[in-house]
Amino acid sequence: MGFTVTKISEGPVKPASPTPCPTLPLAWVDRYPTHRGLVESMHLFKSGSEPAKVVKEALAKALVFFYPLAGRIVEPEPGHPAIECSAQGVYFAEAKADCTLEDVKYLDRPLLISKDDLVPCPKSEDWGVEPHNTIMMMQVTTFTCGGFVLGLRFNHASADGMGAAQFIKAVGDMARGLPEPLVKPVWDREKFPNPKIKPGPLPELPILALDYVILDFPTDYINKLKSQYMEHSGKHCSGFDVLTAKLWQCRTRALNIAPDSEVKLCFFASVRHLLKLDKGYYGNSIFPVKMTATSEKVLNSTILEVVDIIRKAKERMAVEFFQFAKEEVDTDPFQMTFNYESVYVSDWSKLGFVDVDYGFGKPMFCGPLVNNDFIASVVILKAPAPLDGTRILASCLTKEHSEEFVRGMKHME
Repeated sequence: MGFTVTKISEGPVKPASPTPCPTLPLAWVDRYPTHRGLVESMHLFKSGSEPAKVVKEALAKALVFFYPLAGRIVEPEPGHPAIECSAQGVYFAEAKADCTLEDVKYLDRPLLISKDDLVPCPKSEDWGVEPHNTIMMMQVTTFTCGGFVLGLRFNHASADGMGAAQFIKAVGDMARGLPEPLVKPVWDREKFPNPKIKPGPLPELPILALDYVILDFPTDYINKLKSQYMEHSGKHCSGFDVLTAKLWQCRTRALNIAPDSEVKLCFFASVRHLLKLDKGYYGNSIFPVKMTATSEKVLNSTILEVVDIIRKAKERMAVEFFQFAKEEVDTDPFQMTFNYESVYVSDWSKLGFVDVDYGFGKPMFCGPLVNNDFIASVVILKAPAPLDGTRILASCLTKEHSEEFVRGMKHME
């Protein structure tokens, strides 16, 4: 059965009161070429009375504090984009679905409603701003018998995941009647290093025809692996560490490549603690954590030994970051290679989206809507309620190899 989403209204939401109008420079990492695009995500709530009205009014109030997000990305100097605080507003759409959330299985994968119906995708004649110059778009879709989905498109040039979640939580604060956000925004882009090194060329993107799989891991299983790592090393590790180690090993086994072939793993880590940034900083503050090993090394190690590899790479990251900051490196550390032997992992579990409350309670589920055929990627996030644990969204192998990957990941002894 097909379901229909009908758009009821759309247009800009501007700050609720006058705001400053400077042009603010972006940090080096904000200006990175691959960050100039809209990241799509879905935030699902089981209930809510007039959610579009509530969110829209709260958005206008939050933009008074986060006024740069109501502006536009401009490029007064080639290669140096900035944010013009024009108060032109955030694109906001209200829509209605002709079904219940239960009808569409609470939008679990595979989606029974098109992704493009859940996130705002205005026509050029309705929104005269190119996507890479738009900072943010929102859409609230209500379902019959209660429940709604907030579809978000947020420009990575303006904030990383933690920064985007900070703003969305501020909208929630306003919706619950607070006079100001619990965490006030801080710009401070000048605190992020601004080395003279230029970004490397954009990488070639192969067409890989990747299979999409979903895997859930109970908290008890993750805690068991973390306890085993404590016995192994005498040190703590995170749930992210153990699940990333497991998926890297299972993926390497599924690839079935020569023992001396190199496999690569990469994820981005926050450097807010290294820069001692204010709690309210909401820009990009990330740095890549990269590791390379032979297939033989990854496969002949225990999961706990693979965790060792990951944790050592994390420890190196601080040194590598300050080398970058002090201009002691000649190559761009953010340069990526998107071949089939490389996998990229993103952790959404602790960004803060799961803590957003518009007065209707916290969301059942939050997660990205990205699904591509050129980057082998895995997203780690909180499993949807009522499940207790962690969910992995994996788009990292072709059909030829994904079945073996899934078998390995589901082995939880």
